[in-house]
Amino acid sequence: MSSPATAPPAPNNLKRIVAASLIGTTIEWYDFFLYGSAAALVFNKLFFPDSDPLVGTLLSFLTYAVGFAARPLGALVFGHYGDRLGRKKLLVLSLLLMGGATFAIGLLPTHATVGTAAPVLLTVLRLVQGFALGGEWGGAVLLVSEHGDAGRRGFWASWPQTGAPAGQLLATGVLSALTALLSDEAFGSWGWRIPFLLSGVLVVVGLWIRLSVDESPVFKTALAQAEARKAATAQVEKMPLVAVLRHHWRDVLIAMGARMAENISYYVITAFILVYATTSAGLSKQTALNAVLIASAVHFAVIPAWGALSDRIGRRPVYLIGAVGVGLWMFPFFSLIDSKSFGSLLLAVTVGLVLHGAMYAPQAAFFSEMFATRMRYSGASIGAQFSSVAAGAPAPLIATALLAEYGNSTPIALYVIAAALVTVVAIACAKETRDRDLADVTAGQDGREARGTDAVAAADAPTSA
Repeated sequence: MSSPATAPPAPNNLKRIVAASLIGTTIEWYDFFLYGSAAALVFNKLFFPDSDPLVGTLLSFLTYAVGFAARPLGALVFGHYGDRLGRKKLLVLSLLLMGGATFAIGLLPTHATVGTAAPVLLTVLRLVQGFALGGEWGGAVLLVSEHGDAGRRGFWASWPQTGAPAGQLLATGVLSALTALLSDEAFGSWGWRIPFLLSGVLVVVGLWIRLSVDESPVFKTALAQAEARKAATAQVEKMPLVAVLRHHWRDVLIAMGARMAENISYYVITAFILVYATTSAGLSKQTALNAVLIASAVHFAVIPAWGALSDRIGRRPVYLIGAVGVGLWMFPFFSLIDSKSFGSLLLAVTVGLVLHGAMYAPQAAFFSEMFATRMRYSGASIGAQFSSVAAGAPAPLIATALLAEYGNSTPIALYVIAAALVTVVAIACAKETRDRDLADVTAGQDGREARGTDAVAAADAPTSA
């Protein structure tokens, strides 16, 4: 018999929760990806004008990578308070921080106005973006995972994941429209600011929706149990971070390894491609943006399908399809782009993102199911965001440097293939989590998972869960 915590919510309530998570993640990823696209297209000229064009692009991507460096800190802070105070409060804060930083970027003076202060200010705001995004992902996917029924958790939890392609679609679409409507001079002078300033409007919409949803029932039950234990034993819970490192260190390492291919391939396919297509392949900015735009729409559509498949056959098999597929696709990917036709470029990016979706879709449920409730926000966020420092952060930078050094795509393809191998090993070491009940997963004192009546006994003992 299902407990109140595990009983599926009413369909309308669940849809509202999914919508709140999806719209919030879409806005935050719009802000984050907008910076990446602008870094590839205009920031090298606006903030690093004294450098060689390719060196300027490298410096621009370096500020882009700084945002990733702040994501682990965001994961630690938001994870800690999200496990103590709840998912909803922290999601509202992350949206405000991200939207405010993005809006401020749209008001920044450029190098021509304030000199070296311009890239410094840009870097600071990028750090705020990364800090906010580091806390956003874990809360958004947990809010849905902990509300939804176990039988379709992979499907429902994959919807917040579609916020990434939706944000990419929105950011690329706005930039594509502006580059089509404005001259290069107008876009470089003031047009690039418009999509950043639009973030202010989007944040208001996102806040209105997020404030209307309830806190996760699984979290509320776990919080009540923790407070009852504290009252009965007078012992204070360990910090979520300490509990994660004690009970779930292996799961954190698996999550980090699983992210390598997913994270690196995504930023090579969507961010670095804007550099490669316009420099090596000689295609226009508009052509490259249009390809990413269309492929992102397909990416958005396939993620829920991959999530539903993970409910049927398991998280690990679907994840492996994506990791192996991305590795095998890299050489054809660059060969198609080198043919210099829009159709080939579109095929390359679309297939790459479809395969990426096989990793990204089950990731939300997979990572949520690895951790106990009172350390789940911390564990999922740490596993996901710490890996971004080694994966997504330097990916466009490394790819651009390899292109500058070797003048061809072979070392870049090998770089992504190496990441795919790391992910395959990590998934091979993981346990299947599809059948886990999030409400029953409680870490005992020895770190083992207790279920059913055993979970009650574990809850009565001094524990960090």
